[in-house]
Amino acid sequence: MAGQFGLDPVAITLRAREAYGPGGSLALPLTAGWPIFPFETDGLRMTHLRDPVLPEPPRNGESAEDCSTCRLPDDDFAWTDERWLVSMPAEPMSLPGVVLHSRAHLDFGDLDDEQAAEMGVRLIRIQRALAAIEGVGRVHVYKWGDGGAHLHIFVVARPVGMIQLKGMFLTTWMHALPPLDPLTWAAIRRHVGTALGA
Repeated sequence: MAGQFGLDPVAITLRAREAYGPGGSLALPLTAGWPIFPFETDGLRMTHLRDPVLPEPPRNGESAEDCSTCRLPDDDFAWTDERWLVSMPAEPMSLPGVVLHSRAHLDFGDLDDEQAAEMGVRLIRIQRALAAIEGVGRVHVYKWGDGGAHLHIFVVARPVGMIQLKGMFLTTWMHALPPLDPLTWAAIRRHVGTALGA
């Protein structure tokens, strides 16, 4: 049945433009009214929807030769084994977060069933390592694929009680909050590496 249904990005764009309100843009999404929405809405408006870019430009590291993940030495990662890599910046961030990468230059849809099962086990182990940190309320898993071609899955911890950071906007807060102190960050990084190596 392939080819009988699908998405038409030009039609989606035209429908959106036809729905522009008096201010010349789409209404704010329902998420703008959620208690976890991280921005003041006074004066906030949706940006104009640009024309689709077809064909899409290549992502970073489409080939293994051009891939920054493939070029990194194992010492730059918080944990590695023969098939998986876990990165965590040496410089502090505002919230504990790590990224799971395949060692092989693969994207999400390239994983075979065995690799997919291994990925699931690795993600659960990362979740448990982050959840074991004192003061962590929840651990979130995010998968985007538009920036880099090499598989990378983000796992980020939300501090307990910080209800405003719940859900889909956690990564927005992560980039806005000030970084943790270097000693705390180094201890968290060591903990993650040790927990995954156990």
